[in-house]
Amino acid sequence: MQRVSDDRLLKNDSYINGDWLSSGEKFSVSNPASGEIIARVSNAGISETELAIESAKKAFPAWSAMSANERARILHKWFELLMQHQHDLGIILTSEQGKPLAEAKGEIAYGAAFIEWFSEEAKRVYGDTIPAPSGDKRIVVIKQPIGVVAAITPWNFPNAMMARKAAAALAAGCTFIVRPASQTPLSALAMAELADQAGIPAGVFNVVVGEDASGMGKVLSQHPDVTKFTFTGSTPVGKLLISQCASTVKRVSMELGGNAPFIVFDDADIDAAVQGALISKYRNAGQTCVCTNRIFVHEKVIQAFTDKLMTEVKNLSVGDGLTEGVEIGPMISQQACDDVLKLIRASEKLGASTVLGGQPHIAGENYLQPTIMTGVKNDMPIASNEIFGPVSAIIPFRDEAEVIAMANDTEYGLAAYFYSRDIGRIWRVAEGLAFGMVGINEGIISNAAAPFGGVKQSGNGREGSKYGLDDYLEIKYLCMGGLNS
Repeated sequence: MQRVSDDRLLKNDSYINGDWLSSGEKFSVSNPASGEIIARVSNAGISETELAIESAKKAFPAWSAMSANERARILHKWFELLMQHQHDLGIILTSEQGKPLAEAKGEIAYGAAFIEWFSEEAKRVYGDTIPAPSGDKRIVVIKQPIGVVAAITPWNFPNAMMARKAAAALAAGCTFIVRPASQTPLSALAMAELADQAGIPAGVFNVVVGEDASGMGKVLSQHPDVTKFTFTGSTPVGKLLISQCASTVKRVSMELGGNAPFIVFDDADIDAAVQGALISKYRNAGQTCVCTNRIFVHEKVIQAFTDKLMTEVKNLSVGDGLTEGVEIGPMISQQACDDVLKLIRASEKLGASTVLGGQPHIAGENYLQPTIMTGVKNDMPIASNEIFGPVSAIIPFRDEAEVIAMANDTEYGLAAYFYSRDIGRIWRVAEGLAFGMVGINEGIISNAAAPFGGVKQSGNGREGSKYGLDDYLEIKYLCMGGLNS
Protein backbone atom coordinates (compact mmCIF):
# COMPACT_ATOMS: atom_id res chain seq x y z
CA MET A 1 0.00 0.00 0.00
CA GLN A 2 1.17 3.51 -0.80
CA ARG A 3 2.51 5.13 2.34
CA VAL A 4 -0.01 6.86 4.59
CA SER A 5 1.16 9.62 6.90
CA ASP A 6 -0.62 8.27 10.01
CA ASP A 7 0.05 4.56 10.58
CA ARG A 8 -2.62 4.47 13.30
CA LEU A 9 -5.21 4.26 10.52
CA LEU A 10 -3.85 0.90 9.32
CA LYS A 11 -5.82 -1.58 11.44
CA ASN A 12 -6.08 -5.34 10.98
CA ASP A 13 -8.43 -6.34 13.82
CA SER A 14 -12.10 -5.94 14.64
CA TYR A 15 -13.07 -3.00 16.85
CA ILE A 16 -15.44 -4.18 19.61
CA ASN A 17 -16.31 -2.40 22.85
CA GLY A 18 -13.49 0.11 22.36
CA ASP A 19 -10.81 -2.58 21.92
CA TRP A 20 -8.97 -4.08 18.93
CA LEU A 21 -9.56 -7.84 19.00
CA SER A 22 -7.05 -10.02 17.20
CA SER A 23 -7.48 -13.67 16.21
CA GLY A 24 -5.15 -16.38 14.99
CA GLU A 25 -6.99 -16.91 11.74
CA LYS A 26 -6.41 -14.24 9.10
CA PHE A 27 -7.76 -13.43 5.66
CA SER A 28 -6.12 -11.47 2.88
CA VAL A 29 -7.15 -8.12 1.45
CA SER A 30 -5.89 -7.50 -2.08
CA ASN A 31 -5.50 -4.45 -4.29
CA PRO A 32 -7.75 -5.13 -7.32
CA ALA A 33 -5.47 -3.02 -9.51
CA SER A 34 -2.47 -5.32 -9.05
CA GLY A 35 -3.63 -8.39 -7.17
CA GLU A 36 -1.07 -7.58 -4.48
CA ILE A 37 -1.97 -8.56 -0.91
CA ILE A 38 -2.02 -5.31 1.06
CA ALA A 39 -3.17 -6.60 4.46
CA ARG A 40 -3.80 -9.70 6.54
CA VAL A 41 -6.88 -9.12 8.69
CA SER A 42 -8.14 -11.03 11.73
CA ASN A 43 -11.01 -13.24 10.61
CA ALA A 44 -13.83 -12.64 13.08
CA GLY A 45 -16.94 -14.77 13.07
CA ILE A 46 -20.12 -15.58 14.95
CA SER A 47 -18.69 -15.32 18.47
CA GLU A 48 -17.16 -11.90 17.83
CA THR A 49 -20.42 -10.73 16.25
CA GLU A 50 -22.32 -11.82 19.35
CA LEU A 51 -19.77 -10.03 21.54
CA ALA A 52 -20.28 -6.82 19.55
CA ILE A 53 -24.05 -7.06 20.02
CA GLU A 54 -23.62 -7.62 23.75
CA SER A 55 -21.30 -4.59 23.96
CA ALA A 56 -23.72 -2.40 22.01
CA LYS A 57 -26.60 -3.45 24.24
CA LYS A 58 -24.66 -2.55 27.39
CA ALA A 59 -23.60 0.81 25.94
CA PHE A 60 -27.10 1.79 24.79
CA PRO A 61 -28.58 3.14 28.07
CA ALA A 62 -25.79 5.67 28.68
CA TRP A 63 -25.49 6.74 25.03
CA SER A 64 -29.23 7.18 24.57
CA ALA A 65 -29.46 9.14 27.82
CA MET A 66 -26.68 11.52 26.76
CA SER A 67 -27.90 14.95 25.72
CA ALA A 68 -28.36 15.56 22.01
CA ASN A 69 -25.86 18.41 22.26
CA GLU A 70 -23.19 16.09 23.67
CA ARG A 71 -23.76 13.45 21.00
CA ALA A 72 -23.63 16.20 18.39
CA ARG A 73 -20.30 17.44 19.72
CA ILE A 74 -18.74 13.97 19.55
CA LEU A 75 -20.06 13.29 16.05
CA HIS A 76 -18.77 16.62 14.83
CA LYS A 77 -15.32 15.79 16.18
CA TRP A 78 -15.47 12.51 14.21
CA PHE A 79 -16.35 14.50 11.08
CA GLU A 80 -13.40 16.83 11.62
CA LEU A 81 -10.98 13.94 12.05
CA LEU A 82 -12.21 12.27 8.87
CA MET A 83 -11.61 15.42 6.88
CA GLN A 84 -8.20 15.99 8.49
CA HIS A 85 -7.20 12.50 7.34
CA GLN A 86 -8.97 12.67 3.97
CA HIS A 87 -5.86 11.95 1.90
CA ASP A 88 -4.75 8.94 3.97
CA LEU A 89 -8.28 7.55 4.03
CA GLY A 90 -8.43 8.00 0.26
CA ILE A 91 -5.23 6.01 -0.21
CA ILE A 92 -6.58 3.19 1.96
CA LEU A 93 -9.87 3.18 0.06
CA THR A 94 -8.26 3.17 -3.39
CA SER A 95 -5.80 0.47 -2.37
CA GLU A 96 -8.53 -1.97 -1.33
CA GLN A 97 -11.35 -0.97 -3.69
CA GLY A 98 -9.65 0.34 -6.83
CA LYS A 99 -11.42 3.60 -7.64
CA PRO A 100 -9.22 6.58 -8.64
CA LEU A 101 -7.75 8.49 -5.72
CA ALA A 102 -9.66 11.67 -6.60
CA GLU A 103 -12.92 9.69 -6.45
CA ALA A 104 -11.84 8.02 -3.21
CA LYS A 105 -11.10 11.36 -1.56
CA GLY A 106 -14.47 12.55 -2.82
CA GLU A 107 -16.10 9.57 -1.14
CA ILE A 108 -14.38 10.44 2.14
CA ALA A 109 -15.83 13.95 1.97
CA TYR A 110 -19.23 12.58 0.96
CA GLY A 111 -19.33 10.12 3.85
CA ALA A 112 -18.09 12.73 6.31
CA ALA A 113 -20.85 15.09 5.14
CA PHE A 114 -23.44 12.67 6.54
CA ILE A 115 -21.69 12.66 9.89
CA GLU A 116 -21.65 16.46 9.91
CA TRP A 117 -25.29 16.61 8.82
CA PHE A 118 -26.54 14.21 11.48
CA SER A 119 -24.40 15.82 14.17
CA GLU A 120 -26.64 18.81 13.58
CA GLU A 121 -29.89 16.85 13.14
CA ALA A 122 -29.29 15.12 16.49
CA LYS A 123 -30.56 18.31 18.12
CA ARG A 124 -33.77 18.34 16.06
CA VAL A 125 -35.65 15.22 17.14
CA TYR A 126 -38.99 16.89 17.77
CA GLY A 127 -42.25 15.51 19.20
CA ASP A 128 -45.85 16.74 19.05
CA THR A 129 -48.85 17.64 21.13
CA ILE A 130 -52.23 16.60 19.75
CA PRO A 131 -55.63 18.05 20.72
CA ALA A 132 -57.24 15.57 23.13
CA PRO A 133 -60.82 14.23 22.82
CA SER A 134 -61.73 15.61 26.26
CA GLY A 135 -60.65 18.39 28.56
CA ASP A 136 -59.17 16.13 31.26
CA LYS A 137 -56.65 14.53 28.87
CA ARG A 138 -53.52 15.58 27.05
CA ILE A 139 -51.90 13.73 24.14
CA VAL A 140 -48.13 13.97 23.71
CA VAL A 141 -45.93 12.23 21.13
CA ILE A 142 -42.22 11.73 21.79
CA LYS A 143 -39.47 10.04 19.77
CA GLN A 144 -36.90 7.71 21.31
CA PRO A 145 -33.91 5.80 19.87
CA ILE A 146 -34.84 2.35 18.64
CA GLY A 147 -31.93 0.54 20.32
CA VAL A 148 -29.11 -1.58 18.93
CA VAL A 149 -28.62 -1.18 15.17
CA ALA A 150 -26.85 -3.74 12.98
CA ALA A 151 -25.59 -2.95 9.50
CA ILE A 152 -24.00 -4.77 6.58
CA THR A 153 -22.27 -2.55 4.03
CA PRO A 154 -20.88 -3.19 0.51
CA TRP A 155 -17.46 -2.99 -1.11
CA ASN A 156 -18.21 -0.32 -3.72
CA PHE A 157 -18.44 2.59 -1.22
CA PRO A 158 -16.74 1.19 1.89
CA ASN A 159 -16.54 4.54 3.67
CA ALA A 160 -19.71 6.38 2.67
CA MET A 161 -22.19 3.51 2.96
CA MET A 162 -21.13 2.92 6.55
CA ALA A 163 -20.91 6.61 7.43
CA ARG A 164 -24.44 7.49 6.41
CA LYS A 165 -25.91 4.60 8.40
CA ALA A 166 -23.75 5.04 11.50
CA ALA A 167 -24.18 8.81 11.55
CA ALA A 168 -27.98 8.63 11.66
CA ALA A 169 -28.02 5.79 14.18
CA LEU A 170 -25.59 7.45 16.59
CA ALA A 171 -27.26 10.85 16.25
CA ALA A 172 -30.61 9.30 17.18
CA GLY A 173 -29.06 7.78 20.32
CA CYS A 174 -28.71 4.21 19.04
CA THR A 175 -25.63 2.00 19.33
CA PHE A 176 -24.20 0.42 16.20
CA ILE A 177 -22.51 -2.70 14.85
CA VAL A 178 -21.35 -3.00 11.24
CA ARG A 179 -19.98 -5.86 9.21
CA PRO A 180 -18.21 -4.34 6.20
CA ALA A 181 -17.57 -6.36 3.05
CA SER A 182 -14.57 -8.65 3.44
CA GLN A 183 -13.09 -7.29 0.19
CA THR A 184 -12.83 -3.81 1.72
CA PRO A 185 -12.58 -3.89 5.52
CA LEU A 186 -9.67 -1.47 5.91
CA SER A 187 -11.69 1.71 5.34
CA ALA A 188 -14.18 0.75 8.06
CA LEU A 189 -11.39 -0.06 10.51
CA ALA A 190 -9.67 3.27 9.81
CA MET A 191 -12.97 5.02 10.52
CA ALA A 192 -13.22 3.09 13.79
CA GLU A 193 -9.80 4.39 14.83
CA LEU A 194 -10.97 7.94 14.23
CA ALA A 195 -14.27 7.26 16.03
CA ASP A 196 -12.21 6.19 19.03
CA GLN A 197 -10.11 9.35 18.80
CA ALA A 198 -13.29 11.43 18.58
CA GLY A 199 -14.45 10.11 21.94
CA ILE A 200 -17.29 7.83 20.90
CA PRO A 201 -17.72 5.67 24.01
CA ALA A 202 -16.79 1.99 24.08
CA GLY A 203 -19.55 -0.24 22.73
CA VAL A 204 -21.39 2.55 20.93
CA PHE A 205 -19.66 1.93 17.58
CA ASN A 206 -18.36 -1.55 16.65
CA VAL A 207 -16.79 -2.93 13.46
CA VAL A 208 -16.65 -6.71 13.01
CA VAL A 209 -14.64 -7.96 10.02
CA GLY A 210 -14.71 -11.52 8.75
CA GLU A 211 -15.29 -13.74 5.74
CA ASP A 212 -18.27 -15.68 7.14
CA ALA A 213 -20.88 -13.49 5.47
CA SER A 214 -23.70 -15.98 5.93
CA GLY A 215 -23.03 -16.81 9.57
CA MET A 216 -22.40 -13.25 10.68
CA GLY A 217 -25.38 -12.04 8.66
CA LYS A 218 -27.67 -14.53 10.39
CA VAL A 219 -26.54 -13.35 13.83
CA LEU A 220 -27.00 -9.67 12.98
CA SER A 221 -30.42 -10.21 11.38
CA GLN A 222 -31.84 -12.73 13.87
CA HIS A 223 -30.37 -11.78 17.26
CA PRO A 224 -33.17 -10.63 19.61
CA ASP A 225 -31.05 -7.82 21.07
CA VAL A 226 -30.74 -6.14 17.65
CA THR A 227 -33.82 -3.98 17.14
CA LYS A 228 -32.97 -2.41 13.76
CA PHE A 229 -31.20 -3.91 10.75
CA THR A 230 -29.96 -1.96 7.73
CA PHE A 231 -28.32 -3.29 4.58
CA THR A 232 -26.89 -1.95 1.33
CA GLY A 233 -26.28 -4.54 -1.37
CA SER A 234 -27.96 -6.74 -3.96
CA THR A 235 -31.70 -7.37 -4.05
CA PRO A 236 -31.41 -11.20 -3.74
CA VAL A 237 -29.27 -10.91 -0.60
CA GLY A 238 -31.55 -8.20 0.74
CA LYS A 239 -34.59 -10.45 0.38
CA LEU A 240 -32.82 -13.21 2.31
CA LEU A 241 -31.87 -10.83 5.11
CA ILE A 242 -35.40 -9.43 5.32
CA SER A 243 -36.74 -12.95 5.76
CA GLN A 244 -34.23 -13.58 8.54
CA CYS A 245 -35.19 -10.35 10.29
CA ALA A 246 -38.83 -11.46 10.31
CA SER A 247 -38.16 -13.98 13.09
CA THR A 248 -37.75 -11.12 15.58
CA VAL A 249 -39.87 -8.54 13.73
CA LYS A 250 -36.99 -6.09 13.41
CA ARG A 251 -37.26 -2.65 11.89
CA VAL A 252 -35.58 -3.01 8.50
CA SER A 253 -34.25 -0.56 5.93
CA MET A 254 -32.80 -1.72 2.64
CA GLU A 255 -30.88 0.01 -0.13
CA LEU A 256 -30.78 -2.61 -2.86
CA GLY A 257 -30.16 -2.97 -6.59
CA GLY A 258 -30.95 -0.53 -9.35
CA ASN A 259 -31.54 -0.34 -13.09
CA ALA A 260 -31.40 3.38 -13.66
CA PRO A 261 -32.77 4.85 -16.88
CA PHE A 262 -31.08 7.91 -18.37
CA ILE A 263 -33.42 9.63 -20.84
CA VAL A 264 -32.33 12.19 -23.42
CA PHE A 265 -35.24 14.01 -25.06
CA ASP A 266 -34.97 15.72 -28.42
CA ASP A 267 -35.06 19.19 -26.80
CA ALA A 268 -32.20 18.37 -24.39
CA ASP A 269 -28.88 20.17 -24.19
CA ILE A 270 -26.92 17.32 -25.81
CA ASP A 271 -23.52 18.42 -24.54
CA ALA A 272 -24.83 18.60 -20.97
CA ALA A 273 -26.53 15.22 -21.36
CA VAL A 274 -23.29 13.64 -22.56
CA GLN A 275 -21.42 14.99 -19.54
CA GLY A 276 -24.18 13.81 -17.22
CA ALA A 277 -24.15 10.32 -18.74
CA LEU A 278 -20.37 10.18 -18.57
CA ILE A 279 -20.18 10.87 -14.84
CA SER A 280 -23.29 8.88 -13.96
CA LYS A 281 -22.25 5.81 -15.97
CA TYR A 282 -18.47 5.55 -15.63
CA ARG A 283 -17.87 6.74 -12.07
CA ASN A 284 -16.29 3.92 -10.03
CA ALA A 285 -16.07 1.90 -13.27
CA GLY A 286 -19.87 1.70 -13.31
CA GLN A 287 -19.95 -0.08 -9.96
CA THR A 288 -22.58 2.05 -8.23
CA CYS A 289 -26.20 1.24 -7.41
CA VAL A 290 -27.43 4.56 -8.81
CA CYS A 291 -25.30 4.63 -11.95
CA THR A 292 -26.94 4.84 -15.35
CA ASN A 293 -27.86 1.38 -16.65
CA ARG A 294 -30.03 2.09 -19.70
CA ILE A 295 -29.59 5.18 -21.87
CA PHE A 296 -32.77 6.03 -23.76
CA VAL A 297 -32.17 8.63 -26.51
CA HIS A 298 -34.80 10.17 -28.78
CA GLU A 299 -34.36 8.93 -32.35
CA LYS A 300 -33.93 12.52 -33.62
CA VAL A 301 -30.77 13.08 -31.54
CA ILE A 302 -29.46 9.56 -30.98
CA GLN A 303 -26.65 9.81 -33.54
CA ALA A 304 -25.41 13.17 -32.26
CA PHE A 305 -25.53 11.97 -28.66
CA THR A 306 -23.78 8.67 -29.43
CA ASP A 307 -21.01 10.33 -31.44
CA LYS A 308 -20.28 12.83 -28.67
CA LEU A 309 -20.40 10.18 -25.95
CA MET A 310 -17.98 7.99 -27.91
CA THR A 311 -15.53 10.86 -28.22
CA GLU A 312 -15.58 11.40 -24.47
CA VAL A 313 -15.39 7.72 -23.52
CA LYS A 314 -12.45 7.08 -25.87
CA ASN A 315 -10.47 9.67 -23.92
CA LEU A 316 -11.04 8.12 -20.48
CA SER A 317 -7.81 7.09 -18.82
CA VAL A 318 -7.85 3.54 -17.41
CA GLY A 319 -5.37 2.21 -14.85
CA ASP A 320 -4.31 1.95 -11.22
CA GLY A 321 -6.37 4.38 -9.17
CA LEU A 322 -3.26 5.61 -7.35
CA THR A 323 -1.74 6.81 -10.65
CA GLU A 324 -2.31 10.50 -11.25
CA GLY A 325 -4.75 11.26 -14.05
CA VAL A 326 -6.48 7.87 -14.05
CA GLU A 327 -10.26 8.21 -14.42
CA ILE A 328 -11.36 4.56 -14.38
CA GLY A 329 -9.83 1.97 -12.09
CA PRO A 330 -10.24 -1.81 -12.00
CA MET A 331 -13.35 -3.81 -11.33
CA ILE A 332 -13.46 -5.33 -7.87
CA SER A 333 -12.59 -8.84 -9.15
CA GLN A 334 -12.10 -11.07 -12.17
CA GLN A 335 -15.54 -12.55 -11.56
CA ALA A 336 -17.08 -9.08 -11.76
CA CYS A 337 -15.41 -8.57 -15.16
CA ASP A 338 -16.62 -11.93 -16.40
CA ASP A 339 -20.19 -11.20 -15.33
CA VAL A 340 -20.26 -7.97 -17.35
CA LEU A 341 -18.67 -9.62 -20.40
CA LYS A 342 -21.36 -12.32 -20.30
CA LEU A 343 -24.07 -9.65 -20.48
CA ILE A 344 -22.30 -8.03 -23.44
CA ARG A 345 -21.88 -11.29 -25.38
CA ALA A 346 -25.46 -12.43 -24.67
CA SER A 347 -26.86 -9.11 -25.92
CA GLU A 348 -24.68 -9.18 -29.04
CA LYS A 349 -26.21 -12.55 -29.93
CA LEU A 350 -29.63 -10.91 -29.76
CA GLY A 351 -28.65 -8.11 -32.16
CA ALA A 352 -26.94 -5.41 -30.10
CA SER A 353 -23.75 -3.87 -31.50
CA THR A 354 -20.65 -3.07 -29.47
CA VAL A 355 -19.35 0.10 -31.10
CA LEU A 356 -16.65 0.83 -28.52
CA GLY A 357 -14.75 -1.42 -26.13
CA GLY A 358 -16.42 -4.61 -25.04
CA GLN A 359 -13.23 -6.48 -24.17
CA PRO A 360 -10.84 -6.95 -21.24
CA HIS A 361 -8.41 -4.02 -20.92
CA ILE A 362 -4.65 -4.42 -21.30
CA ALA A 363 -4.17 -2.72 -17.90
CA GLY A 364 -4.76 -6.05 -16.11
CA GLU A 365 -7.08 -8.95 -15.44
CA ASN A 366 -9.56 -6.92 -13.38
CA TYR A 367 -9.98 -4.19 -15.98
CA LEU A 368 -12.61 -3.74 -18.68
CA GLN A 369 -12.54 -1.38 -21.63
CA PRO A 370 -15.08 1.45 -21.27
CA THR A 371 -17.85 0.24 -23.57
CA ILE A 372 -20.73 1.60 -25.63
CA MET A 373 -23.42 -0.60 -27.16
CA THR A 374 -26.09 0.47 -29.67
CA GLY A 375 -29.11 -1.25 -31.13
CA VAL A 376 -30.04 -2.36 -27.62
CA LYS A 377 -33.60 -3.35 -26.75
CA ASN A 378 -35.09 -2.99 -23.29
CA ASP A 379 -35.47 -6.75 -22.80
CA MET A 380 -31.86 -7.65 -23.66
CA PRO A 381 -29.62 -8.92 -20.84
CA ILE A 382 -27.50 -5.76 -20.88
CA ALA A 383 -30.65 -3.69 -20.22
CA SER A 384 -32.76 -5.94 -18.01
CA ASN A 385 -29.92 -6.71 -15.56
CA GLU A 386 -27.94 -4.37 -13.35
CA ILE A 387 -24.66 -4.11 -15.30
CA PHE A 388 -22.35 -2.94 -12.51
CA GLY A 389 -19.61 -2.18 -14.99
CA PRO A 390 -18.42 0.51 -17.46
CA VAL A 391 -20.93 -0.23 -20.23
CA SER A 392 -23.39 2.21 -21.83
CA ALA A 393 -26.42 0.49 -23.39
CA ILE A 394 -28.11 2.95 -25.78
CA ILE A 395 -31.79 2.43 -26.64
CA PRO A 396 -33.78 4.59 -29.11
CA PHE A 397 -37.29 5.89 -28.42
CA ARG A 398 -39.92 7.95 -30.24
CA ASP A 399 -42.18 9.66 -27.71
CA GLU A 400 -42.60 10.57 -24.07
CA ALA A 401 -45.21 8.00 -23.13
CA GLU A 402 -43.21 5.20 -24.72
CA VAL A 403 -39.99 6.03 -22.89
CA ILE A 404 -41.68 6.41 -19.50
CA ALA A 405 -43.20 2.96 -19.96
CA MET A 406 -39.84 1.47 -20.96
CA ALA A 407 -38.03 3.18 -18.10
CA ASN A 408 -40.55 1.83 -15.58
CA ASP A 409 -40.45 -1.69 -17.05
CA THR A 410 -38.16 -3.05 -14.33
CA GLU A 411 -38.51 -4.53 -10.86
CA TYR A 412 -36.12 -1.86 -9.61
CA GLY A 413 -36.87 1.72 -8.64
CA LEU A 414 -33.81 3.39 -7.15
CA ALA A 415 -32.60 6.26 -9.38
CA ALA A 416 -33.56 7.74 -12.75
CA TYR A 417 -32.22 10.62 -14.85
CA PHE A 418 -33.52 12.64 -17.76
CA TYR A 419 -32.56 15.69 -19.79
CA SER A 420 -35.11 18.14 -21.19
CA ARG A 421 -35.67 21.91 -21.35
CA ASP A 422 -39.48 21.75 -21.56
CA ILE A 423 -40.90 22.69 -18.15
CA GLY A 424 -44.17 20.85 -18.75
CA ARG A 425 -42.35 17.70 -19.79
CA ILE A 426 -40.05 17.97 -16.78
CA TRP A 427 -43.01 17.81 -14.39
CA ARG A 428 -44.81 15.05 -16.31
CA VAL A 429 -41.79 12.79 -16.60
CA ALA A 430 -40.55 13.41 -13.05
CA GLU A 431 -43.93 12.43 -11.66
CA GLY A 432 -44.33 9.51 -14.08
CA LEU A 433 -41.03 7.76 -13.35
CA ALA A 434 -41.45 5.04 -10.68
CA PHE A 435 -38.16 5.68 -8.92
CA GLY A 436 -37.25 7.01 -5.49
CA MET A 437 -34.79 9.59 -6.83
CA VAL A 438 -34.84 11.51 -10.12
CA GLY A 439 -32.03 13.62 -11.54
CA ILE A 440 -33.30 16.30 -13.94
CA ASN A 441 -30.56 17.72 -16.14
CA GLU A 442 -28.12 16.36 -13.56
CA GLY A 443 -26.04 13.17 -13.42
CA ILE A 444 -24.96 13.26 -9.76
CA ILE A 445 -27.82 13.53 -7.29
CA SER A 446 -26.77 12.19 -3.89
CA ASN A 447 -25.94 14.51 -1.00
CA ALA A 448 -26.42 14.54 2.76
CA ALA A 449 -29.36 16.97 2.68
CA ALA A 450 -31.43 14.80 0.29
CA PRO A 451 -33.32 11.56 1.08
CA PHE A 452 -31.53 8.62 -0.55
CA GLY A 453 -33.57 5.49 -1.25
CA GLY A 454 -35.70 3.57 -3.68
CA VAL A 455 -39.08 1.99 -4.32
CA LYS A 456 -40.22 -1.42 -5.58
CA GLN A 457 -37.47 -4.04 -5.22
CA SER A 458 -34.79 -1.38 -4.76
CA GLY A 459 -35.61 -1.28 -1.06
CA ASN A 460 -37.27 0.80 1.61
CA GLY A 461 -36.34 3.53 4.05
CA ARG A 462 -34.34 6.69 3.42
CA GLU A 463 -30.79 7.70 4.28
CA GLY A 464 -29.66 11.29 4.68
CA SER A 465 -31.85 14.42 4.90
CA LYS A 466 -34.22 15.44 7.67
CA TYR A 467 -36.03 12.14 7.10
CA GLY A 468 -32.93 10.06 7.78
CA LEU A 469 -33.39 9.85 11.55
CA ASP A 470 -36.88 8.39 11.30
CA ASP A 471 -35.70 4.83 10.68
CA TYR A 472 -33.75 4.92 13.95
CA LEU A 473 -36.50 6.34 16.17
CA GLU A 474 -39.60 4.91 17.77
CA ILE A 475 -42.72 7.05 18.12
CA LYS A 476 -44.23 6.84 21.61
CA TYR A 477 -47.72 8.12 22.40
CA LEU A 478 -48.34 9.44 25.92
CA CYS A 479 -51.93 9.84 27.09
CA MET A 480 -52.25 11.91 30.26
CA GLY A 481 -55.60 11.66 32.02
CA GLY A 482 -57.27 13.00 35.15
CA LEU A 483 -55.97 16.51 34.61
CA ASN A 484 -59.21 18.20 35.81
CA SER A 485 -59.23 16.57 39.24
